[in-house]
Amino acid sequence: MTELYDVAAIGNAIVDVIAPASDAFLEAEGLVKGSMMLIDEARGVDLYGRMAAGVETSGGSAGNTVAGIASFGGRAAYLGKVAKDQLGEVFAHDMRATGVRFDVPPLGAGPATARCLINVTPDGQRTMCTYLGASTELTPDDVDPAVIEASKVVYLEGYLFDPSEARRAFAKAAGLARASGRKIALTLSDAFVVERHRGALMEFIEDQVDIVFANEAEVTALFQTQDFDAAVKALAARSQIAAVTRSEKGSVIVSGETWHEIWAAAVDKVVDTTGAGDQYAAGFLYGLANDHSLPVCGQLGSLAAAEVISHYGPRPQVSLKDLAASKGL
Repeated sequence: MTELYDVAAIGNAIVDVIAPASDAFLEAEGLVKGSMMLIDEARGVDLYGRMAAGVETSGGSAGNTVAGIASFGGRAAYLGKVAKDQLGEVFAHDMRATGVRFDVPPLGAGPATARCLINVTPDGQRTMCTYLGASTELTPDDVDPAVIEASKVVYLEGYLFDPSEARRAFAKAAGLARASGRKIALTLSDAFVVERHRGALMEFIEDQVDIVFANEAEVTALFQTQDFDAAVKALAARSQIAAVTRSEKGSVIVSGETWHEIWAAAVDKVVDTTGAGDQYAAGFLYGLANDHSLPVCGQLGSLAAAEVISHYGPRPQVSLKDLAASKGL
């Protein structure tokens, strides 16, 4: 089959509500700074009513990643579930406007489109409360074999390990990708995902996954150690490529016995770290799908992450293709 897409991504389709907040506000609301927690619709309405004025933008981890890939000039498809409501229409429009294929039918009845309430403190750290809503209604029927089979890399979002139907969709996509000889990439998504699903994640990585994305907290949680190097080595032993981000320390990419330490691209001011890991994955996967070396893949990831943390919102506001060209990448 002719390859039509660099990356097909499957994830929770979420609209982000991003607002500035103080540490005192987080404490008053009982929120752990820098964490992500799941909430129900009632808690979402209550918290939204007390948050400062902010911006609403289409998000979702894997959705942000494919938007970044499109900004690099890559070809991408996205599979995720929204409701047939206003936010669902906004999400679909935003995704298609970036040039990403998105044609999963909306949910006609049931929960509303998912949203993530993100409070950003002055240091740029984001604290997220997520109502998953319609995103949990993704089913195996929503996974189009033709899209999976036509993609060089299939990128799976670790958050999908929570809802059972979505996990079945996840497994179907992985099976199709493996049968078609495609690369399978997984992002661990969040340390809380790792804590809840450590055994299942480990088994899935060992059996199915070629490329794993994680940050420092996630990889150490996966192997229940504070020894970063030991955790990265353990991850690399279970996958072809391990790409682990370390915020301002850059990232580490390991393939076999080869380690690559990648610089963190300079940024004048960190405004909002929402989407940093998503855009790192975008640059990396775009590079990988287009046959760049692992160090260049990491540099593209760092560049995209630096762009997105310089402003509010989880998606690039400039052409990443032009930005990469200006840096000689």
